[in-house]
Amino acid sequence: MDRCPDCGAPVDGGRDGCQRLWDELSLAGVIPGPGFDAYCLQHLERYCKSAKSYAAHLTRFCCGVEWAGDPRIHSAIQRWLNGKVAIEKPTLLEALGTMTLADIEAGNSPNEQRALAAQWIDSVWAAYRPQHELARSWVECALRGR
Repeated sequence: MDRCPDCGAPVDGGRDGCQRLWDELSLAGVIPGPGFDAYCLQHLERYCKSAKSYAAHLTRFCCGVEWAGDPRIHSAIQRWLNGKVAIEKPTLLEALGTMTLADIEAGNSPNEQRALAAQWIDSVWAAYRPQHELARSWVECALRGR
C-alpha cells in the first residue's frame, strides 16, 4: 500500500490514488460542504500553491465550519480574491489533521462514512488552529471589501 505524500493516507497510487478516493467519496455524497477545502488544505502542493489559492481555501473552510457555508460570505470571499489583494502566504503547517480520506473510506455504510467525514473535517480544522485568527481576519477583509 502506498501513502499519499501530502496527507499520509494509506492508499494505492499515492497522490493520484488519494485524488481518486476523493472523487469516489465526493460522488457518493458522503463528504459535506467544507470537505473540498479540507481536502485542498491537506493537499497543499496541488491546491494551494499561491497565496491567493491558499487564502481561498482557508477562508472558505473557515466559512464552512464557523458560518455553515453562508453564501453571502462565500460571495464576499470570491469578490475579494478576484481583485488585487495584498496577502502573504503564511508558513505552511506540518500537521494537517489526524484523519485522512482513508479513514472515511473505512466506514461500513454511507451513514458511518458521513459521520467519519464530519470528524475528518473537524480534525483538519483543529490542525489549522494556529491560522484560525488569520482565516477570520481574511473573512473580515472580504466582508469589508478590502
